[in-house]
Amino acid sequence: MTRQSITLAKQNDEWLKAQVAEEEFTSKSEAVNYLIKQARERDAYLEFVQAKIDRGIKSGFAEKQTKEEMLAEFKKRLKNV
Repeated sequence: MTRQSITLAKQNDEWLKAQVAEEEFTSKSEAVNYLIKQARERDAYLEFVQAKIDRGIKSGFAEKQTKEEMLAEFKKRLKNV
């Protein structure tokens, strides 16, 4: 692992110390690594969702349709499956 020195705001350092004291993590480093991993996973998920949204928009399926028209189309497609 790479060793890194960082400066934390007082309230963040106190929060990290409390997490270690409550045995949520074995060290502040473990807590920071966990938080970074969560942020990376969230970013990956957001990219995935945005790709799905972009794909849906590019499909043109929902252009000029009301919610009711879309629901009717979905039901029609389900009957044909």
